[in-house]
Amino acid sequence: MSIKRSAVHTLSLLAAAIFGVVLLLGAIRTDIGLIQMAAVLAVLAIGLFVLTLATAFTTKERLFMAVIYILIACTFLNNAFFAIHLGFFSLFLYRLLLIAAGCLHVIGVVRNRTHIERWNGLQVKGILLFFAFWFIYGLVSLLWAKSVTAGIKYLALLAMGIFFIYLIVMYVQKMERLMIVYTIWLVMTVFLMIIGFYNHMTHHHLPSSTLYSGPEYKQHYPTSVFFNQNDFATFLSISFFFYITLVKNIKNGYIKAIGLLLSLCALYLIFATGSRASLLGIFAGAAVYIFIVLPPVLKKMAIWLSGAGITIFAVLFAGRIYSKFWELFLAPQTLHSFHDMLPSNVARANLLKNAWHFFLDSYGFGVGAGNVSYYLEHHALYDTDNVTEVHNWLVEILANFGLFIMLGYLAVYAYLIWVLYKFYERKLGNQSKLITEGLITALVSFLVSSISPSSVSNLFFHWVFLALVIAAVNVLRRSRQMPEPLYR
Repeated sequence: MSIKRSAVHTLSLLAAAIFGVVLLLGAIRTDIGLIQMAAVLAVLAIGLFVLTLATAFTTKERLFMAVIYILIACTFLNNAFFAIHLGFFSLFLYRLLLIAAGCLHVIGVVRNRTHIERWNGLQVKGILLFFAFWFIYGLVSLLWAKSVTAGIKYLALLAMGIFFIYLIVMYVQKMERLMIVYTIWLVMTVFLMIIGFYNHMTHHHLPSSTLYSGPEYKQHYPTSVFFNQNDFATFLSISFFFYITLVKNIKNGYIKAIGLLLSLCALYLIFATGSRASLLGIFAGAAVYIFIVLPPVLKKMAIWLSGAGITIFAVLFAGRIYSKFWELFLAPQTLHSFHDMLPSNVARANLLKNAWHFFLDSYGFGVGAGNVSYYLEHHALYDTDNVTEVHNWLVEILANFGLFIMLGYLAVYAYLIWVLYKFYERKLGNQSKLITEGLITALVSFLVSSISPSSVSNLFFHWVFLALVIAAVNVLRRSRQMPEPLYR
């Protein structure tokens, strides 16, 4: 064994030992039982044994990609089936596999220089650098954050999401691998919808759901592996368009029929959740889908007709729109009995008003990573019925990180849609059309439906979705320079 390889192995063992000591000390300080601690160590030992055994039967690159694909699949399970709570944080399959993938990546970086070639070949470096800047800004924002603990917890989620995006973009640089990731999403959605139908029909929920011991009148809402029905609906608002584009672009009749059936199942479950924002997302995505498949001549006509329709609607209902806006955002707050719940639209409007006030009070720099929840709990000006999450992803970014990060996120989002659309206008194969159509419409749908979940930062599928979109843009842009290896 070479000195370099020995050094890598030594560093890996040292890192594992340090990680084990940290887990043990954390368990002791938080009074975690020995059984849970033993479970953590057993999982790590089994994982190391499996990885060691697998290296004898396959190449290291295939082994690493297998870990990546399993990691992607496990993100859809959340913490529903396996979770070890250690007080200061929780471990479940997604996080354990992310740690494993990170360790393998670091070992690969130390042992060879292929990562430099991968990085140099990336066509989306600017996007990855924005996410890195976002995280660094979040670290700096802890200087003025009122709750550093809340900030660190939030940044931990952000770091895991950004690192996940980095891994996927670095190692999914061929159309073949991109289609595998896309397929994993489609297959895992079927599994989650089966659980959703089980929730809906039997009124039984997984322990990870808020409805597990919730009120009887809410038991019919499907939640699957998610925290609540709004999170599930937001996920389905993405998957719906993946199935629709599958129907349009796959020639096999059986797969078309299956895709159509699954898209209808997703749509039914969205209705069953009662999520109006996700339904609006479906409507917005469908409108964009109709637009992009129109011939160029009809697209100009569609733009003019849409503009005219919006103008007529605004003129006809201007009074009603203004009165509703005044009632929710401008009128003085009226007192209500604390025995009664605030109407949903009033509570959400108050959340937005509070967040806007916090944003202005921070001079546009944000209250600090993860601190908008702390402010809503301790410094809210408007009554929110003790709700401490903004329930609006863009406003959450604005209040936590300020104007520049929110505008940067929107700029990246708009750029991804634009690049995918420009590629769609070219003559593409069925696989590329499937990818571009599905991602464009899903991006539009998610942008609208993201006002439904309490917070998006802890929705793991959001990071999978962004990673898939950025990887697709990278693959398509590389195809202009390297058309041959694209499908290998």
